[in-house]
Amino acid sequence: MRIAFLCSEYPPHRGGGIGTFTQALGRALVRAGVHVDVVGVYPVERDALEDDQGVRVWRLAAARTPYTRFVRNGWKVTRKLRELCEQDGLDLVEGQENAFAAVGPLDGVKKVIRMHGGHHFFAVTLGRQPALWRGWQERRSFRQADAVCAVSRYVAETTRHLLGLGSRQIEILPNFVDPVRFCPCETAQEEENLVVFAGTICEKKGIHFLIQAFPKILAEQPAARLVVAGRDQADVRYGGSFRGHLERLMDETTRGRVEFAGPVPYDQMPALLARAAVCVYPSLMEAMPMAWLEGMAMGKAVVASRLGPGPEVIRDGVEGLLCDPRQPQELASAIVRLLRDPDLRYRLGRAARRRIEEDFSAAVMVEKNLGFYRRVLAEG
Repeated sequence: MRIAFLCSEYPPHRGGGIGTFTQALGRALVRAGVHVDVVGVYPVERDALEDDQGVRVWRLAAARTPYTRFVRNGWKVTRKLRELCEQDGLDLVEGQENAFAAVGPLDGVKKVIRMHGGHHFFAVTLGRQPALWRGWQERRSFRQADAVCAVSRYVAETTRHLLGLGSRQIEILPNFVDPVRFCPCETAQEEENLVVFAGTICEKKGIHFLIQAFPKILAEQPAARLVVAGRDQADVRYGGSFRGHLERLMDETTRGRVEFAGPVPYDQMPALLARAAVCVYPSLMEAMPMAWLEGMAMGKAVVASRLGPGPEVIRDGVEGLLCDPRQPQELASAIVRLLRDPDLRYRLGRAARRRIEEDFSAAVMVEKNLGFYRRVLAEG
């Protein structure tokens, strides 16, 4: 089987969870005997080919002219895919919601969309109006797809409604995590009262709710500390920096208990999570959050959002605690409860690790993905 992924944020290029997921799935498929290419456009001077543990990564130089970027980038990607078809043969191409908007015909190749949470999904669930241009791209892309899968039931059914997909079949294939890389570390010392947030510093991740809740946490647990790991996202509403907005929200006492660690390299993330007493993910919305799975795989007590697909990942009181992050007192109470109860942290962490091994591990999910691909190809 020969598969190509369309991805323009493949590590180490700065990106988000889709790039991390594509790398993890690509490497796992190679180990399973699949030939994998990744094709995307990047801010590079010239086209380049890299080998990443058997995954061939084609980084195409992005078009510079804004008015022709959509067409020119689509043409470059299409040309590369056609070259792969001619040279090696290609069975299937997969991309996110808008991936096929500018991709031309590929004879004999199945096109698969994997819903990671597209423009319509996040715009509407965050209370905004979808942009006409980006919305058009998404709708056009879905019309090109032969099959569709989604990383959570919530993103599948919400997108079905927003894009009018009707009774179209949508396979649910959750994100997964490497339970060897992310695993409980017996040699690392957990730090009492340390709360860790990992994710992009932006409104969608709900970090502002955690900052607002932290004075309430300090009132109950004066020794509490917060480490915020992630890249700052520009936001014109707050002067260009969401981190700057957060810093303005903090009083002097809170500021002294919060550390912004910046972007933490992926290979260093397990060491940071190992130090945490509690991992907190107060997202306003997610599709299927990789960061949650990583914290759970580390055997950590997790406080996460019950919004969106939260209950699909964590059963409240079993593998972690769910709350409405928009309620600062509820968020603070859940964190304080865990900081004060090491036995509860241990019980939830053990259960979270078991959930990862049974439902969200690479070994389990790669086989499910391969089964899905085989069914798509068998449909002719």
